[in-house]
Amino acid sequence: MDVAVVGAGPTGLALGIDLARRGVDALVVEAGEKLFPGSRGKGIQPRTQEVFDDLGVLGAMRAAGGPYPPQRFWKNGEPLETKPMFDAVAADEGTPYTEPLMVAQWRTQEVLYARLRELGGRVEFGRAVTGLDQDARGVTVRFADGTTARARYAVAADGGRSTVRRAVGVGMTGEPVDPSPFLVADLRVRGLDRDHWHTFIGDDGHGVALCPLAGTDDFQLGARLPEGTEVDLSLEGLRRLVTTYSHLDAADITGLRWASDFRPRAALADRFRVGRVFLAGDAAHVHSPAGGQGLNTSVQDAYNLGWKLAAVLTDRAPEALLDTYEEERRPNAAAVLGLSTRVHHGEVRRGAATVQLGIGYRQSSLAEETRANPGPVRAGDRAPDGRNADGVRMFDAFRGPHWTLLTPEPVDGVRGLPAPRSYGPGVFLVRPDGYVGWAGETTAGLRTYAARTGAFGVGAGADAA
Repeated sequence: MDVAVVGAGPTGLALGIDLARRGVDALVVEAGEKLFPGSRGKGIQPRTQEVFDDLGVLGAMRAAGGPYPPQRFWKNGEPLETKPMFDAVAADEGTPYTEPLMVAQWRTQEVLYARLRELGGRVEFGRAVTGLDQDARGVTVRFADGTTARARYAVAADGGRSTVRRAVGVGMTGEPVDPSPFLVADLRVRGLDRDHWHTFIGDDGHGVALCPLAGTDDFQLGARLPEGTEVDLSLEGLRRLVTTYSHLDAADITGLRWASDFRPRAALADRFRVGRVFLAGDAAHVHSPAGGQGLNTSVQDAYNLGWKLAAVLTDRAPEALLDTYEEERRPNAAAVLGLSTRVHHGEVRRGAATVQLGIGYRQSSLAEETRANPGPVRAGDRAPDGRNADGVRMFDAFRGPHWTLLTPEPVDGVRGLPAPRSYGPGVFLVRPDGYVGWAGETTAGLRTYAARTGAFGVGAGADAA
């Protein structure tokens, strides 16, 4: 086996999909007997929608969810005002998706799992990992039932309490975001319309909110409670909570699907790689849920790592390429952690700051900008959508596991595509994860870059390098 992925949440499933479509022999193992049952991470940001477009699941995600409703505030049983949940972000040719998509996390995982199975990928449930050992050749993963599995690499996608992270001795540095206890639950509710995110907040800042979950019959309950509150996650306990803060009666809460309590925390793993073991998702960074950043950052960890593992495993790139995963993703996660905390405290509005379209890797060693006067799109930037003079849409050209060469002239027999005018002048080599890796005035120096990244290796698409 090439890769053992520990955890079948959004991170592990997304990585499994990316590896499966590249022909990598990977196994996803999950301690639970089934997929996670709750709605917890329900916001799919525009950048992650672009990732899901590439992975072949965006249509299914849209069918499984829907747009966010406006927020309606209540006081003493009367509606006070209604506000949009997000500041609008203008769409243009380069950014076709600008609004967050609401999909209950359990639905997201169902869609990803179905896609993984479609590609021939594997998930084994009821496989709790207890530890692992690694040597120069690979990793031995140990399971609670006494069995083991051997892989060339392992990825910890097993959440904030990651067993794998502890097994490799990586600490997490962080702090509480809010001293108040929080809870989240999926409820059946009557007496509220499904066109608003209903919010009942007291003068002390504590209270509850009930959001209709797109694509389901449930509402997601979110609550911030006074310090010292005993949290009761039973149906009766949640009924008491809702009736305390809202005008609803206990009988209006007709069912409970799932519930969990937590203390908002921001924490970052000290390392994202130890030898042949990589940390991704909540195993590497834990966020406040405010602003919908955690799941999205986690999926993008997987998207960054998948192509690099495949390039090294197939001997198209040197092993040093894997060092760029931590180089690129850890600073990104640190920045997003700070953003999530500021959103939690009301210092930043949801909108342009939270859609993740501005994330890039200009400081990465994989970003080579060789032009004296770069245009609007530089090495390390997200490669925008758009159409070139031939009418070819960039996101259509990028879709798939390949690199994409944007230049009218062929390189080493690889046919390129003209770049849209919006990119500015130059030659662009777009990475499999949709970022510009190399940019130059001509193709001079491109072959050297390709040799260290596997860009011109076996398996490139007809229109890709």
